[in-house]
Amino acid sequence: MNQTIGQPASTPVKTQPIRIKPSPTRMRTGLVTTLVGLFIFAVGAEPNWFGWDRSAVVGFVQISVFLIGLAIICIGGYVGVGALWKGMPRSIIADIGIRLICTGYVIAAFSGMADVFGMGSQPIPAVPYFGHLQETGVLIGQIVIGIGFLIFIPYTSN
Repeated sequence: MNQTIGQPASTPVKTQPIRIKPSPTRMRTGLVTTLVGLFIFAVGAEPNWFGWDRSAVVGFVQISVFLIGLAIICIGGYVGVGALWKGMPRSIIADIGIRLICTGYVIAAFSGMADVFGMGSQPIPAVPYFGHLQETGVLIGQIVIGIGFLIFIPYTSN
């Protein structure tokens, strides 16, 4: 019903998608947010790089800070890579990538806070300690996040 009156049905219709540039503001916002998250993550993971280390072990505050930094990195990456989609609808694969990013963060957060939740290597009354199993869990979560971002990137053929 979208035909113009008087045109035959065999008239060719322009089918090329409109090329829109990615929003530079969104891309900058995503990049700055990711870099702020990286700084917070580095402060939590290795505070001695900044001369702020006060403990020989990685405790609750340190774990919380690097998990907050990781969350900010994920949000910034989502905003930045989402700008590359240029307002076009995302594919199902891209939606799976977003879900993998979220799932990877949940894996990392639960692994990092396992002692706080009572499922880690330290019993509940003891001070939470970031052990080797928790390290492995956080690393697996970060790998899943990375795979999610790789899937979320829009790959187009020119």
